[in-house]
Amino acid sequence: MNRHGGRGDHRSGPSGRGGRPPQAGIRVGHAGHGGHDKHAGHDPEAFRRKFWLSLVLTVPIVVTSQMVMDWFGYQLDFTGIGWVGPVLGTVVFAYGGWPFLQGAVREARDWAPGMMLLIAMAIAVAYVASLATEVGAFDLDFWWELAALVTIMLLGHWQEMKAIGQAQGALSALAALLPDDAERFGPAGQPEQVHVGDLDVGDVVLVRPGGRVPADGRIIDGRTELDESMITGESRPVPREVGDRVVAGTVATDAAIRVRVEAVGEDTALAGIQRLVAQAQQSNGRAQVLADRFAAWLFYIATATAVVTLLVWTVLGNLDEAVVRAVTVLVIACPHALGLAIPLVIALSTAVAAKGGILVKDRLALERMRTVDTVLFDKTGTLTRGEHAVTGVATVDGSSEADALAIAAAVEADSEHPLARAIVAAAEPGARRVGSGFRSLTGRGVRADVDGVSYAVGGPALLRELHATAPHNLRRQQDEWSGRGAAVLHLLRLHGDQASVIAALALEDQVRPEARQALTELRQQGVRKIVMITGDARPVAEAVAADLGFRPGEDEVFAEVLPTDKDDTVAQLQKRGLRVAMVGDGVNDAPALARADVGIAIGAGTDVAIESAGVVLASSDPRAVAGVIRLSRASYRKMIQNLAWAAGYNVIALPLAAGVLAFAGVTLSPAVGAVLMSASTIVVALNAQLLRRVHLRPASQ
Repeated sequence: MNRHGGRGDHRSGPSGRGGRPPQAGIRVGHAGHGGHDKHAGHDPEAFRRKFWLSLVLTVPIVVTSQMVMDWFGYQLDFTGIGWVGPVLGTVVFAYGGWPFLQGAVREARDWAPGMMLLIAMAIAVAYVASLATEVGAFDLDFWWELAALVTIMLLGHWQEMKAIGQAQGALSALAALLPDDAERFGPAGQPEQVHVGDLDVGDVVLVRPGGRVPADGRIIDGRTELDESMITGESRPVPREVGDRVVAGTVATDAAIRVRVEAVGEDTALAGIQRLVAQAQQSNGRAQVLADRFAAWLFYIATATAVVTLLVWTVLGNLDEAVVRAVTVLVIACPHALGLAIPLVIALSTAVAAKGGILVKDRLALERMRTVDTVLFDKTGTLTRGEHAVTGVATVDGSSEADALAIAAAVEADSEHPLARAIVAAAEPGARRVGSGFRSLTGRGVRADVDGVSYAVGGPALLRELHATAPHNLRRQQDEWSGRGAAVLHLLRLHGDQASVIAALALEDQVRPEARQALTELRQQGVRKIVMITGDARPVAEAVAADLGFRPGEDEVFAEVLPTDKDDTVAQLQKRGLRVAMVGDGVNDAPALARADVGIAIGAGTDVAIESAGVVLASSDPRAVAGVIRLSRASYRKMIQNLAWAAGYNVIALPLAAGVLAFAGVTLSPAVGAVLMSASTIVVALNAQLLRRVHLRPASQ
């Protein structure tokens, strides 16, 4: 209902999307690993078991190796010592090396060479060379190096899978937020324990103090403070009362509430967050494509280098050294760190973002965010609350403004209009009065009796109908309010057919207090231009811009823009050579969000699956936009650092592995190569973990 002469609630909330939530076992895309997964035994626990058993078998192989004994100056001799290497080495090769052999077959079958194929080639060559030595074809004590290679690679792979699994734990952590059971009110009106999967839309559930909300819904009875940190990243509990939306997984901290279920299962906000986190962890960006391409080239380069090394050393008359050098080349070239460099950064960055209420839907969007120089904000609901509040009260005869506001609140108490709720909320609790005989005057206002006196509240249409005129001092104040875009309502005292204006109230869409800080942080991040776009009149837009501290000549304001024309505004900015991030609510702003270099949906809260945005902010705090830039730059920096380390390491190590410095006494054995390769993996993993130190929210929050 739109009464009071054109006042109305023009806000639109974001719309959710359906879809199936990810399963707990969903895996992160993992470059260079041949598409391995848990079904192939490639999970942290399987690698842990294989590593420890291989290590136990490797110790006696190493200790009984004649080469090792010669190095350390001791001797062992017992019956069957010659069989320790071949027997235990074969077990290590078959058991510990099996995951790598499996991965190699898949990579070869898919014509996608990578790390698994390189490892498999290395250990296969080492095993064949060792068997050949046993029958007298070579004079190589190679079993200990084979066992050490497999064991160390298992250790590196175990740590890699463990690290990725920890980052991927964001999904299972979200799933764990939902309670297993809920208390649903039955036909008799008593709460009964049911499984959360049995809830349907329309059910009413009881959430006790300390309990989790089992499904998205709306409070119909009670008031409490909810811990929504897992959805919005905001650590402080948020007050919620009758009529407010609540999200599955949030915690009622201090009181019981009754909630009518509005979304269950895959339609809940939590399921939407899971979908976004899973999608982001599996998406590939430009850096990931570069890493995949490098891994493929490394396979061909390593294979060619190994063949050349084998031929050169053979021509030089040293067949044993030829085999050792060729195997070492294959070992040292394994792109373990390269395969980990990008996937781990992706997994960690999306997990860190999710914990901060930033849901990365598109990997490329997060990468592009580091280059953004212009941020375009939709005004309503983004820089402002999207809800009116009383910002001024003026009386005719200088009487108490608090009394006038209390009377207006009593008149509006039974109205559901957004402006009426704003007036009721503004009245001081101790000064509130009780109205009676409430009557709605469609399109004009409302009337009611307060303390035996009839009053009415309304806009210009009501004044015209009652032939009432505001006094001069009130009109002057009204003009000032209207000039900055405020809605003005009048409080009238009714005397039969006569009416007199006794007060006027200004109501405005409030600027978010955190919006000013958000703009300051964006400028500190190097954003050149802040732009605001709105369908409101120019005076309203200019007033908000002035309140926010827009810089004349640098920042811009687009007013009176239709929702369908917002994407044209984005296009205009892009034609100027600006890289634009559009921040909006994801509904009317959808075309603009899709056209922008980066689309950011803000205030999505309970409707996170917005198709048009690459990044979704679960809270309505615009300061999170600066957090997206910080995360984008930090994650890209880690990707480049990891790629540089992995690539540079191979550029230096391959010639050494081939033996180009053998004349100077500098050589690398396969086992030492495996140690160094695993060390590079650890460096990459530790470097990626530093992403956890990125602060997505200002210290004041």
